[in-house]
Amino acid sequence: MRVILFSGKGGVGKTTVSAATAYRLSSLGYRTIVVSLDPAHSLGDAFDIPESEKIKAKGLPIKVKENLYIQEIDVQEEVDRYWGDVYRFLELLFNTTGLDEIVAEELAILPGMEEVTSLLYVNKYYREKEFDVLVLDLPPTGESLRFVSMPVVLKWYMKKIFNVERTIARVARPVARRLTDVPLPDDSYFQALENFYEKLKGVDELLIDPSVTSVRLVMNPEKMVIKESQRAFLYFNLFGVNVDAIIVNRVLSPTLEGCEDMSRWVMTQRKYLQDVYSLFSPVPIFEVPLLEDEVVGEEKLKILSELIYRDKDPAQVLFEGKPYEFLEENGEYMIKLRAPFLTKEGLSVLKSEGEIVVRWRNFKNHIMLPRKLRDYEPAGAKLENGYLIIKLKKESQEVS
Repeated sequence: MRVILFSGKGGVGKTTVSAATAYRLSSLGYRTIVVSLDPAHSLGDAFDIPESEKIKAKGLPIKVKENLYIQEIDVQEEVDRYWGDVYRFLELLFNTTGLDEIVAEELAILPGMEEVTSLLYVNKYYREKEFDVLVLDLPPTGESLRFVSMPVVLKWYMKKIFNVERTIARVARPVARRLTDVPLPDDSYFQALENFYEKLKGVDELLIDPSVTSVRLVMNPEKMVIKESQRAFLYFNLFGVNVDAIIVNRVLSPTLEGCEDMSRWVMTQRKYLQDVYSLFSPVPIFEVPLLEDEVVGEEKLKILSELIYRDKDPAQVLFEGKPYEFLEENGEYMIKLRAPFLTKEGLSVLKSEGEIVVRWRNFKNHIMLPRKLRDYEPAGAKLENGYLIIKLKKESQEVS
């Protein structure tokens, strides 16, 4: 099964692009399910599904047409299905602090429950092989990053902390009951966590397998949106999740350049489109024009899907490999940039506003530095087997 994740800043048209992709896949004969993790849940609206039908589904899949299902995850329903004992303990804990019962019930749904529940569905659908493609409409960028990092955090917790916590709770519980009325989790709480983790096993490997999982970043040609997409691109690379396409949505037609009210917008977008190509190369970039009307219903989704993918099959891996990666050797850091066409003549490597900028003839690439390396700058570069290796040093260090 293929897993395709759509990520991007809120409001860029991510849900609509996810829906159009799923529609195209189902039309090509793939058994497809598109799942929304976004709390706003506008996926059903994109397919023009009545609200009553979405409520009746209670967060479970709804059949749209042959080979196509949609699912808007309802965290309250998922709590009842999978988090029962954990949720009840958290509700009791918040209630003990004196909070109102309704407030305690709301607070018991902790941040991350939606993401973890979604991961469970990824594993479930992958194991059951009911679908050929799973399309995930992720929430805005920050939560998307939490989604891909959650398996690593959970794995560490279960290996290092879980058994210790369980043992301490078992020993301390009889004593604590005599000293305080603050509840300690009973064994059903830990058993629920363990059962849930068993259902998640292996999902971390799925997310970093480029033949299974791809991320597609959706953006508009605007400065703030591009910056956030660049950060997401960096983090997905760091986590080893393959970004196989960039979809630039709502691009204005060049014919509007002659319109007095729109000419500046067209020129601004053209400038930012050039930035997109230099920032995300060699990942394929799909430009999608701004449509005359909102995209709602199957007919509009069909038109949009054709504008995005044209003659391409969305289920294919559109790009594989890390455009760049950060390496550490003997306490020194390096950037390994994929650049099979570069030569030494005319090559320059500079630092600018938390980025490393590589220039060569008409080629320009920006590599955003992680927070840990923000105080580092280039201290030398070499070409090796189709890669540019850039050595980094701290700004306060001498170049050796």
